[in-house]
Amino acid sequence: MRPFIASAIGALCAVGLAVTPALSAARGPSTAAPGGEGVPSAGGVHTLPLRPLATARAAGPAVRGVPAQSVEPFSLLGVTWDDAGEDLHGAVRVRTRDAGTGTWSEWQEVQTHRDDAPDPVSAERAADGVRGGTAPLWVGPSDGVQVRVVPAAARHAHGDAHAHGDAHAHGDAHAHGDARAESRRGRGARSDDPLGDVLDALPEGMRLDLIDPGGYEPGPPSGSGDRDDDPREDEWSHEDDDPRDDDGTAPRPGIVTRSGWGADESIRESGYAYTDTVRAAFVHHSGTGNDYSCDEAPSVVRSIYRYHVQSNGWRDVGYNFFVDKCGTIYEGRAGGVTRAVQGAHVLGFNTDTMGVAVLGTYSSARPTADALDGVAKLTAWKLGLYGRDAGGRTTLVSGGNGKYPKGERVSVRVISGHRDGFSTDCPGAELYNRLDRVRDLAADLQGR
Repeated sequence: MRPFIASAIGALCAVGLAVTPALSAARGPSTAAPGGEGVPSAGGVHTLPLRPLATARAAGPAVRGVPAQSVEPFSLLGVTWDDAGEDLHGAVRVRTRDAGTGTWSEWQEVQTHRDDAPDPVSAERAADGVRGGTAPLWVGPSDGVQVRVVPAAARHAHGDAHAHGDAHAHGDAHAHGDARAESRRGRGARSDDPLGDVLDALPEGMRLDLIDPGGYEPGPPSGSGDRDDDPREDEWSHEDDDPRDDDGTAPRPGIVTRSGWGADESIRESGYAYTDTVRAAFVHHSGTGNDYSCDEAPSVVRSIYRYHVQSNGWRDVGYNFFVDKCGTIYEGRAGGVTRAVQGAHVLGFNTDTMGVAVLGTYSSARPTADALDGVAKLTAWKLGLYGRDAGGRTTLVSGGNGKYPKGERVSVRVISGHRDGFSTDCPGAELYNRLDRVRDLAADLQGR
């Protein structure tokens, strides 16, 4: 059973609550991953519907959002909507209240791309409960939130009220403008009704998802060696398929297993999805921001996992691995770290590839040397298992996306950036421009 919280959301919307979010109690089948220490404590997903808000300025755009309010504790947030195939054309801005100090943050923008996703024709993409969504944003322990979504049409037509310091108009106008907005929406948009046109520009079923990662004392990384600690690593369908007999393998780096970072295995689907091989590694940034400590990194991973599964409706977390700013490597999607596990990380190119997400946002911030070294060690080892030259090129067949139509053969670097397979800024210019360093180090580790 795919875990998602549509029933809770439907009940919330039906009674029109917009004060205290509901806590999802959705659970799926349990399949524990061996390895690691510690016992996870309860976390969860809280949700709030995004309602039409009118600005206090006559010339300002109508938006959807959540007025400033107290909420249950959370550390990561994102916005999702009903149709996984629909884009959000506009800007999502949030501010949050620090649970420790009670101080409100400045407004932050949430990345609205949806290119980390299952392939268009996959069973995972077609499953019930799959939703569209923004990138998640890590904000640290918080207990208050305010959100506004400004449609692109409104931004172009009226200008961005945020840029003019209209920090309170969007939230405070909730009490004054919702009835008018709902009334117009109920009558249907008219071509001469700018409010109706603006509201229709946004996806249906938009909600704010607030993720509580729960507490956890992580275990140590699994040790290096020829044999992985996970017994599933020996479960090959055919003996000749075991790539560990190939030449060109690099030393296995330490990897924090799913149990080690506290994955709640009860929320994901119980099975595993595999492809034939691993031809390339796509490097991403998580887009969750850089304001996390290395001690908090397991919480960030747990939060992304809950967001992908319980908010987006995917079978498991989308990335195969994570690397934090200190260079620590974390197992992502379940199925065995040496196996060719199919992820959901590059729309159209999830077959025969692996996805590595560096925790953080690297559009303008530089990734640490430790993070780059971690990516190099991981890709040198994993690609070497499948006989791939970390400094070379390979050919992939597109499953279909906005950059490469379905069936097109595409030549890419064996270690590529997300933008090489999709029209996106990911993994950010500062990380993308340093992938040559990653390739050189990975090739050296392979002895090439």
